[in-house]
Amino acid sequence: MAHVIRSATTCLLALATSVTCLTAAAQSTPATGGDANVSQVAARQQAQEIANGDPARWYRNDFEQQTLRKELRAALQEAQNACKQQPAADRKTCVAEARATFQRDSALLAKAPSN
Repeated sequence: MAHVIRSATTCLLALATSVTCLTAAAQSTPATGGDANVSQVAARQQAQEIANGDPARWYRNDFEQQTLRKELRAALQEAQNACKQQPAADRKTCVAEARATFQRDSALLAKAPSN
C-alpha cells in the first residue's frame, strides 16, 4: 500500500512540475503573430477596413496581381517586426526564414495564372 501511495505521490509531483514548466514556457514565449507586430497606424487602418467589411479590391480582377504582391510585402514587414522582438541570437535565423517565405510565396505568385 505504501508503494502505491509513493507512486501516486511521485506521479502527482511529476504532473505538477510538468504543468509548472508548461506554464512558464507559455509565459516566456513571445507572440510571433497578431497585432502586437503591427504599427499603430497600420492597426488603425486594419480596424477601419474590418469595420467596413471586405475590401473591394478582393473582388476586382487584378491582372498584374499587384494587390497580392503588396500584401506579400506587408506580410514580410510584419514578420520582420516580429523578428525584432526575439532574442538577438534568434533574429538572423528569423529574418532569413521570413525572407525565404516571402521569396517562396513570390515565386508561387509568379507561376500562378493571371485572372
